[in-house]
Amino acid sequence: MKLVASRLIVAGLFVLMMAAVVRAAPSEPVVRLVADQIEDLLGRATQEQVFLGDAWLPLFDQVRQFYQERDFAAVWFGESHSAEQASVLMQFLRAAEEDGLHSQGYHLGLIEQLRSQVDDYGYHEVLFDSLAVAQLDLLLSHAFVLHASRLSVGQVDPNELYAGEWRARLRRTDVVAALNMAVQSGDVAGVLHDLAPAGSEYLHLREELQRYRLIQRVGGWPRVPEGEILRRGGTDPRVAVLRQRLWMSGDLVAPDAEYPQLYQGDIVAAVVRFQRRHGLSPDGAVGPKTLAELNRSVEERIRQMELNLERRRWLPEDLGSRHIIVNIADFSLQVVEQGRVVMHMPVVVGTTRRKTPVFSGRMTYLEFAPYWGVPPTILQQDKLPRIRADRGYLDANHYEIIPWRGPSRDPIHPSEIDWQRATARTFPGLLRQRPGPWNPLGQVKFMFPNDLDIYLHDSPDRHLFNRRERTFSSGCIRVERAADLAQYLLEDQPAWDCDRLHRALNASEPKQVTLRRPIAVHLVYFTAWVDNHGVVQFRSDPYQRDNVLAVALDQQRNLSVQTASFKHTAEGDVGN
Repeated sequence: MKLVASRLIVAGLFVLMMAAVVRAAPSEPVVRLVADQIEDLLGRATQEQVFLGDAWLPLFDQVRQFYQERDFAAVWFGESHSAEQASVLMQFLRAAEEDGLHSQGYHLGLIEQLRSQVDDYGYHEVLFDSLAVAQLDLLLSHAFVLHASRLSVGQVDPNELYAGEWRARLRRTDVVAALNMAVQSGDVAGVLHDLAPAGSEYLHLREELQRYRLIQRVGGWPRVPEGEILRRGGTDPRVAVLRQRLWMSGDLVAPDAEYPQLYQGDIVAAVVRFQRRHGLSPDGAVGPKTLAELNRSVEERIRQMELNLERRRWLPEDLGSRHIIVNIADFSLQVVEQGRVVMHMPVVVGTTRRKTPVFSGRMTYLEFAPYWGVPPTILQQDKLPRIRADRGYLDANHYEIIPWRGPSRDPIHPSEIDWQRATARTFPGLLRQRPGPWNPLGQVKFMFPNDLDIYLHDSPDRHLFNRRERTFSSGCIRVERAADLAQYLLEDQPAWDCDRLHRALNASEPKQVTLRRPIAVHLVYFTAWVDNHGVVQFRSDPYQRDNVLAVALDQQRNLSVQTASFKHTAEGDVGN
């Protein structure tokens, strides 16, 4: 009996030794066996799904293509560093929320189950489960492809989500090439890191997201009770709560004070700082609007940052070393050179009924003393009713009608038109307003040709730039300091000195000027970002685009959960 026992012990040790050897470098038959299992699984897959473990997995064409190109050889098994790189991938997948992504659809639970199973079996042919390894390999590759796609171009397509309001030229990411590179280089971390947007604005917002998650983990900030408006110099028991609230969000240096109920000094300065970074009037008083923003939960702010990280993934990787960026939600324009803001000004954007769209263009020319051509919608809804009510409206407001066609371009006399029957569709010409101080385009417009007929322009309605929320245009962007912007754009064209620029701005006839150096223009929509001083900014959502995106992401998350249906559900469960 002792001899038999000793032989069994030796045999057991031999098996364990062989398993360790194969674990470090599996034999060719073992590797081929796994490849055959992968080929069989993919061969039995439907056009869109493959059954792995207990789940039906959406099968990306890229995954099928990837394995076919490598003769179905495993990716995460077979090389000495494969297990290590699989662990690195799992770390990235578990940390997806750090980029504002959700991890649904990665099948992390099933992957962990199979990894544990494979580790328990070992890699020796006697103990080896090739099917489990094949399933695990496909799951890891699928998760890599899905995460790489989400990280580089986002989780939803804005062109479909905001039909007609958003035209994003999404980055083209070859996820198969990325997976190949990760496999060949043995650097999963480096490849995935490079797929995320590289701009500092993305990285800084990502960092702020982690800071706010820490606040969430300790229970969030306190809610400031309602009451009378807090004004400088007053006293109120709520000031102590306000101090704690502002300290937690980083607006106040210290939560304690000698007189905790006194609204004076550092707490007022902290409120002003809070108001500035939330787009509020920085008057230092805590009124209804400021209180409402103070009492938004940390979870709301986290969600807001997640949505805007998603939006950053929709932007081109390179915005241009020199570009103009208009943030519609912030009602602001910036001119950026080599990452530095060289000009900043307020703008007026479209109303909630005539929203300014999001897209990128290339500004190529300016037009001084422009005519304003009345768009069909405004003609139908606004101008025609006014003209019918007052036939002197056209002359009094410097309008003329230019025929669409015909040998003559002379204006059509208003008496030639039957105004009672006229519609925007049947109107015989272009209704336009002559250049002058009455013209809604002001003295100059900035053209980046596009089929949406959107451009930047001056405005005679100067008082609107003093409003905090500036949604008053019909879609185009009105800029506060149009003359300064024109001067900047023409500064490398010596013929355009200050005198010539002044004459062009005040001319009575239009003049087009081609830019020697065209400039990229990006119309964007960010309700959360980190500014050039490292301060996180939040804005309201004038077009309710945050809500639309949040709903879409929630629906996608729920759909990802539903696709992990179990076998008996997929095949049909026959009841008793």
